[in-house]
Amino acid sequence: MASNDSDPTLGSAALDPTMRRPLIGLPTYYGRGQFGVWDRDAAFLPSVYVTAVTRAGGRVVLLPPEDPWTLNEVAELDGIILTGGDDVDPGLYNAQAHPRTQVPNVRRDSFETALYRHARTAEVPVFAICRGAQIVNTVHGGSLYQHLPDLDGYGAHEAPKKDEFAEVAVQTAPNTAVSGLIGTGATVRCHHHQAIDRLGDGLIVSARSADGCIEALETPDGSMLAVQWHPEETLDDLRLFAGLVAAANQRMSGPLTTPTSTTTTATPAQTTTEAHR
Repeated sequence: MASNDSDPTLGSAALDPTMRRPLIGLPTYYGRGQFGVWDRDAAFLPSVYVTAVTRAGGRVVLLPPEDPWTLNEVAELDGIILTGGDDVDPGLYNAQAHPRTQVPNVRRDSFETALYRHARTAEVPVFAICRGAQIVNTVHGGSLYQHLPDLDGYGAHEAPKKDEFAEVAVQTAPNTAVSGLIGTGATVRCHHHQAIDRLGDGLIVSARSADGCIEALETPDGSMLAVQWHPEETLDDLRLFAGLVAAANQRMSGPLTTPTSTTTTATPAQTTTEAHR
């Protein structure tokens, strides 16, 4: 039998069977999918997220938006990534929907909001991407601009063609977790027509684009880091994913404690109606 040492796709875990990589939870969302002879509902997530986490040294568990995870169940994860997707329900920040705001996926909003709250309480590191950054901001009591093209002074943060990205230069704030991972700035791939308006309580801005748009935010201790751009689209630069995996490794190697519901810094939940989409 050929040695596994020659197969790079098996990774370091195949070389060391005693190794345990950190377990990173990635929420999925429901939609209609066609595959083989089937045309039916399915749970979706672009594979680039899985590839990015795996290449950065983590292992992935996909989280469909079914029954909410309990606090103790979330505490079994070593890290969480809140992924990109459709617009957040404006009801989460007490606003009326803009004509260009997508019909909300209330089920996904509810699932990910609860997941994030439990992660904060259980001290599970969180990395939030695009829509995920907006979920985080609303949980902390912040609000969103619902359509950037309506506002004077803002450049393009999404490409005119479907499934393409705008190239946006961002500058990081010094002494932040984001700057520690990517340096003073970078050119990133963006695809968002909404953005952070009022910053949520307990958050700090860690990067902006040249037009002033908030492109990254985090908690002061760096245990939650969020970006408006899509780092999973540049798999040759995994520094942000590696940062999450490093934090997850650190948590995994620490003492196991039972979480309590008194440590979260997020604001109280908004009431939403659970619905399928």
